[in-house]
Amino acid sequence: MTSTVPDSSHQLGQDPDGSAEQARPLLEPSEGIPAVIVDQAALLTAVAQLAAGTGPVAFDAERASGYRYSQRAYLVQVRRRGSGTHLIDPIALTDLTCVQDAVGDAEWVLHAASQDLPCLSEVGLRPRRLFDTELAGRLLGYERVGLGIMVEKILGFTLEKGHSAADWSTRPLPEPWLRYAALDVELLVELRDVLETELEAQSKLSFAREEFAAIAAAPPREPRPDLWRRTSGIHRVRNRRQLAAVRSMWTTRDRIARERDVAPGRVLPDSAIIEAVLANPADVEALTRLPIFSGPRLRRSARTWFTALREAAGLLEDALPMPAAAGGDTLPPPSRWADRDPVAAARLAQVRARLAAIAAERTMPVENLLEPALARRLAWSPPQPVTVELVAGMLRDGGARPWQVALTAGPVAGALTEPAQAEAPAAGLPEAASQDAGSPETASRTDVPDEGA
Repeated sequence: MTSTVPDSSHQLGQDPDGSAEQARPLLEPSEGIPAVIVDQAALLTAVAQLAAGTGPVAFDAERASGYRYSQRAYLVQVRRRGSGTHLIDPIALTDLTCVQDAVGDAEWVLHAASQDLPCLSEVGLRPRRLFDTELAGRLLGYERVGLGIMVEKILGFTLEKGHSAADWSTRPLPEPWLRYAALDVELLVELRDVLETELEAQSKLSFAREEFAAIAAAPPREPRPDLWRRTSGIHRVRNRRQLAAVRSMWTTRDRIARERDVAPGRVLPDSAIIEAVLANPADVEALTRLPIFSGPRLRRSARTWFTALREAAGLLEDALPMPAAAGGDTLPPPSRWADRDPVAAARLAQVRARLAAIAAERTMPVENLLEPALARRLAWSPPQPVTVELVAGMLRDGGARPWQVALTAGPVAGALTEPAQAEAPAAGLPEAASQDAGSPETASRTDVPDEGA
C-alpha cells in the first residue's frame, strides 16, 4: 500500500478552493520501506543518490532515550527529492562524513533540530545551513508544534507516532518501526516549504534565519555542573548531610548506568534515592524494608546503595555540598524574589509584562522572543546606569540574536527603570532599538533550593 504524496501544484492540506481537507492517514512511504543500510557498499550507493538529488535534505535520528545511558543515534533517516529515503544504521557505520560530503551546502531540514544535532555530529554529520520546522512553528505562533500535529494541520496528513519512545537499540529493527522512521522524513521538505511561505507572510523569515544560523553554529553543549542536583524530589531534602547522600547515591547510579549503557532511571529511580536519603536506614536490612526497595532487583543491589549512603555519612563537614547557588551565580527561583529583593521582583514583573506584550503582538511564545533566564538575570542585576545601549549589550552577551535585541532592548530598559520613569521615552536609542522601544512593533542562598531557578 503506498501513500499519495500531495500534489505540489496546490497548497498542501487544502482543496483548490481553499477549504480544509479532512486529514488523510499516511500509511506507507511513497517508495516503500527502504532496507536499512548496514554496509559500506550500500552506503556509497545511497551517497551517490543523495548527491544526484536536488533541494533541501530532510534528516532525522532515532535514539534510545529511557533505555540507554548514551544519547547516540541508533538510526539515521535522510531524504532528498530525486533521491528517496535512506535508513542508515550508525552502529554498523559509525562514520557518515561521506553523507555530509554528498549533500554539501544543501539546507538541512529537521524537526526540533537541537535534539538530533548532537547525536548526528557524533557520526560526522553537521549542517552548514538548516531549517527547523518545530522552531518555525513556534515563531509562527502554532499552539502545538509536534511533527505529527503540524503535518496534519498544515499538509493534511496524519502520521502514526506509536514508536517514538521505542528502544531503537533493538536489532533487528521491526518493520513497523522502520515504516514509522521513514514516514518521519517523508514530508519534512514539503512542510518546510509551507512554513517558509508563512514566515515570509508574517515578516518573520529573517527572525527564523537568525535562529537557524545560531543553532547550526552552536558549539557542543558543556555538561551541566552538579547534575545530581536535578534529582526529582530533591526539594524534600533539608540539610547538607542529606544533600551529600543524594550526591553519593546519584554518582554511584551514574557510574553503574554508564558501565552498563542503561538509562539511570532503570538502574535506580530518583524516588528511591530520595526515599533512602530521607529514611537514613541503619543497615542494609532497614533499607530493604522501605517499600520502594522491596522488589527483588533492588533488594539484590541494596548493599551498593547502602554503601553510598555510608560514604556520605562519613564525610567531614567541609566536604559536604553547599546548597545550590551558595557562593555561585545561580539566581534564586522567582518565587523567592519578593522575600529576597522586592525591588528586583518588581523589576521582573515589569520586564515580563513588557515581553508578554511584544510576544502577543508578534504572535509567538514569549520564551522564543527572549530566553526567560536572560530576562531574569537582567531583572536581578541590571546594568548601571540602565540605558538601552547597556541592556542591548547584556542581551547580546547572553546570546540573544540581533532580531531579539532589536525588539526587546528598549522595552526591557524601560521596565528596569523606576516605575515613575518606566513609561517615559528612552533617550539615546540605537537606530535598530529606537524603532521598537516601548512598542511591540517596532546571590546566594542558605537553604536547600527549589531547583526551578
